[in-house]
Amino acid sequence: MQGIFKRASLPLIVTLALAGCSLAPKYERPAAPVPAQYPAQVGPLNSNVAPVSGVSYSADLGWSEFFTDPQLRALIALSLANNRDMRVAVERVEEARAQYGIAQSDRLPTFGIGGNAQITRNPEALRVNGAESDSVTRYYQAGVGMTAFELDFFGRIKNLSEAAYQQYLATEQARRTVHINLVAQVAEAYFRLRTAQQLEILAEKTLQSRQNTYSLAKARFDAGVASALDLSQAKTQLDSVRADRASLERAQAQAQNALHLLLGAALPADLPKAAVFGRDQVLAAIPVGLPSDLLERRPDIMSAENVLLSANANIGAARAAFFPNISITGLLGFASPQLGGLFSSGNRFWQFTPQLQMPIFSGGVSGNLELAEARKNIAVAQYEKSIQTAFREVADALAGEATYDNQLNALRSLEASAAETLKLATLRYETGIDSFLQVQNAEVDLYSAQQAFYQTGMESLLNRVELYKALGGGWLQDTVDVTATNTVEGQVK
Repeated sequence: MQGIFKRASLPLIVTLALAGCSLAPKYERPAAPVPAQYPAQVGPLNSNVAPVSGVSYSADLGWSEFFTDPQLRALIALSLANNRDMRVAVERVEEARAQYGIAQSDRLPTFGIGGNAQITRNPEALRVNGAESDSVTRYYQAGVGMTAFELDFFGRIKNLSEAAYQQYLATEQARRTVHINLVAQVAEAYFRLRTAQQLEILAEKTLQSRQNTYSLAKARFDAGVASALDLSQAKTQLDSVRADRASLERAQAQAQNALHLLLGAALPADLPKAAVFGRDQVLAAIPVGLPSDLLERRPDIMSAENVLLSANANIGAARAAFFPNISITGLLGFASPQLGGLFSSGNRFWQFTPQLQMPIFSGGVSGNLELAEARKNIAVAQYEKSIQTAFREVADALAGEATYDNQLNALRSLEASAAETLKLATLRYETGIDSFLQVQNAEVDLYSAQQAFYQTGMESLLNRVELYKALGGGWLQDTVDVTATNTVEGQVK
């Protein structure tokens, strides 16, 4: 009966140890230190493309549907496969997963099988009655043992395991943040490259126009109708565009270099054909939602909260250090002075070693608790700061969305007016009514308006990508229904 009781009590002890109480503070999510609504924008958000059906949040909108340019989609897919920062982020997750596994294993006893032998020759002074037969003693032992296992009555190991688990989740969210940033960086480099290419086409057309103007001025100068000043001004405008063309060639090379770095490889020769460059390359209709949605959708905010939860669990572990540490070591097997008879029934052997440690001077323990509490306060501030940063990023991008369309429309009208002005100024110069200065000013105005239109168009595209990123979008490839899976994979242990 006594043996049965002993066998039944061991699982009970282990169960009590694993289900120990926790001294960690009750976690309450800090209030979001931002307004409940985004600021009122200057104008309505224009939408030229219908939103994807069934998508309520930008974070649920896959980048393969947000970006409609086939070439850009191919470049993003290639970067996600080859980018070195992405590879490091993935390995960081595996590292955190392994560390969590190590911490989790401390909550379970460790059993092992082994044996040892001890053979000792004793000097004559230590032999029993000086007998020659006692000159060598032998001791053999074999069995199953349990290493020192802490009975976690106060939740120290449980909280350390929870802290490691939250750090793992934070690392997983950091990987998603890297994923989102990489998608946005590839899109930015691509749009800068396409804009530089469009500006170079504009520069080529303008260069041809300036060349014609210079030829006209030179012909009039040779005929004695135009002054040397007119000819010099025409040459100045021609050289100015040549300088712009060289600058645009440099911008293209730099954008391509950025893409090479992000892709982790050279640009493939078999990329899909690029779409016509314009605002239809990205979806105009982006679900915005409320600031509170960011808490569940932005990986960097979720990561900051995981770090906060980890710091909260570390406080529990630090508090548990003030209480007794109880551990047990056990061994069950056989012991014999002769190897041949080691496993006989009469040589059964067991050993049970409980150990109790209680801190008396707790200066170091108190310091660890103060350190854990300070780190939690830091984690709270970092969590709140991440929310504030996210709120500003979304609000700034929304301000851009509300104003870029009007700015582009104004630039289109300005370009048309500048083109008409140049046409009239050229006609008046050819008929001798006005000086060449009027033509020069009209050419500068038209070229500047055209450049501003392309630059603003690029900024509009980048702003929309920034809004998509700020709302937590970009880590899904395809749009799926994630209403039931909006938490991190593996949140439920």
